[in-house]
Amino acid sequence: MTGQMAAEPVINRRFQRRIGSYGGYAPGPLVICIGGIHGNEPAGVLALQRVLRQLDKLRPHFRGELIALAGNVRALNHSCRYLHKDLNRMWNPERVRMTKSHPLVEDSFPEDLEQHELLSAIEAALARKKGDPVFLDLHTTSSEGAPFALISDTLINRRFAFQLRVPVILGLEENLDGTILNYINELGYAAIGFEGGQHQALSSIRNHEAAIWTTLVVAGCLDPHEIPDFEQMRRRTARAAGGLPSVLELRYRHGLHRDDEFVMEPGFKNFHPVTKGRLLALDRRGKVRATESGYLFMPLYQKLGDDGFFLIRRVNPVWLKVAAWLRHKRADRILPRLPGIHVLPGHPDSLVINTRIARWFVIEVCHLMGFRKHSQKEGTLIVTRRRQSPE
Repeated sequence: MTGQMAAEPVINRRFQRRIGSYGGYAPGPLVICIGGIHGNEPAGVLALQRVLRQLDKLRPHFRGELIALAGNVRALNHSCRYLHKDLNRMWNPERVRMTKSHPLVEDSFPEDLEQHELLSAIEAALARKKGDPVFLDLHTTSSEGAPFALISDTLINRRFAFQLRVPVILGLEENLDGTILNYINELGYAAIGFEGGQHQALSSIRNHEAAIWTTLVVAGCLDPHEIPDFEQMRRRTARAAGGLPSVLELRYRHGLHRDDEFVMEPGFKNFHPVTKGRLLALDRRGKVRATESGYLFMPLYQKLGDDGFFLIRRVNPVWLKVAAWLRHKRADRILPRLPGIHVLPGHPDSLVINTRIARWFVIEVCHLMGFRKHSQKEGTLIVTRRRQSPE
């Protein structure tokens, strides 16, 4: 088809950084998909290869460009989560600046090399964008369960995530530092994390494919009628997530230390309902129980990882509509006028809150207004406005 760049899928058995690309001539969005930032999660990479092959076969009219990248290539080729450290905990702003400014040395750790190469590939793609960038970060989990999406709660992220027809989880960026989604969100671009299912399940690949096609349609790269069985794919993914709340928020993270000897109790799946006090795991200190009732989220059934499990609860969709209205009306401007709240000097998008004065539902109100928790210590909470678009 005239004016379209052929897909470039990887056909050998070893993974490479650049999985492939499509489009690049007609103006339109730049969709960057990243699979396998954890090396034991190849399903996203395999799904991207399949989508690229299908694009190359169909040659549809395509606006903008799709770029598919592998995350931790060295770990993917060793079929392990990471070789030295978790590549998806290395994207805090200070470390990214250091990665850009310091040359790599011969004995650099594998994930330092991976971050440098992946960051270079992302920045090269952004440098030639002809439209708004959209990022899709593809993952799987060690336990069985329904597919779901993870977002920082911005209106643009909602637009994409809600079209995936899976549960959407809010608040992870407040509990995990250094994820690539956090980094992209701080740049102001749309960034959606998608968890397709269990690491080795074939259904995870299919769920990822549906998420990729849906993102391309919502971004405006493709018309849905040009994708064979598009609605059937979406219905299949929706059925896999059937019966679960459409939106949930993260309430508790059980972080791990190297010597915890953490062992998850068997039989749990993602979104497993639990009641307060239920036995969830054992560690060297004894029994680990649920701190509140809700849904168990991402229980750890693999050797590597710093997150034992999370607890999440349902969000009433009414509050999402209230939040959208408040943000459109710029209601956040009233916050610094309230007792105990002032703008952080030198940081106009951040607020310092004296929680001894502003005591009731502080973080809930900040969430409604589009802020996220940055840090908290006794008596002081700092929140930062979620970026909506790049400067």
